[in-house]
Amino acid sequence: MSSRIWVCSLLLFAPLLQGETLSIGLGTHKPPYIIEGEPRGLEFEIIAAAVRAAGYDLDARYAPMERLHLALRRGELDGIATTNAHSGIQAHYSAPYIYYRNVAAALRSRGYRIHSIADLGRYSISSFQRARYLLGPEFQAMTEANPRYREEAQQINRNRLLYSGRVEVVVGDVRILRYFNREVAEQVDTTQPLTLYLLFPPTGYSVGFRRLVQRERFDRGLAAIRASGEYEEIERRYADY
Repeated sequence: MSSRIWVCSLLLFAPLLQGETLSIGLGTHKPPYIIEGEPRGLEFEIIAAAVRAAGYDLDARYAPMERLHLALRRGELDGIATTNAHSGIQAHYSAPYIYYRNVAAALRSRGYRIHSIADLGRYSISSFQRARYLLGPEFQAMTEANPRYREEAQQINRNRLLYSGRVEVVVGDVRILRYFNREVAEQVDTTQPLTLYLLFPPTGYSVGFRRLVQRERFDRGLAAIRASGEYEEIERRYADY
């Protein structure tokens, strides 16, 4: 009889013993940060470690950023990554968990003189989805006045457009640009030297959560992996990029 009571008790309290799952949108394939369909990548591993330290299980969802922001607004996700308070979406934003090194890049042979974000308004530009919000108000003003500005759902397309000469300037993280060169090398001439224009400060990205308690727990988890050295260990694994 006592063993029966013990088994029933386990069944009754099983849901309490399991971790709560967070569904978080992570964007599409953008190595070395997110390697779609695989549990790795610098950004993925930082988020996964912080979620785990917060006592949650991670349910990773992959989709273009515009779709993820819409899903968060509709309540279909608990949170979305690679966003910040400039995104235009109401959410509870975590502390920055990563910083991207965004640059403007053009073929060196073009000899462009670009000294400011405003100067970009003279050129055709390809950037990543929602860059018009995430890179700050000056960049947003430039995009709104530039009819030749576009954003790509698949970030690999920027490399194709740049090296084929179909756009004059691309804007994105320098590590993503370098990584995708190896994937488009048979399609375009990636040996063409580039000029990088350092117009942007490091861009801090947060997870935007629907619920305040989720944000608070994630921030505690992020602080915990920084204190334990796990964050630094993840960074070391991707130091070559």
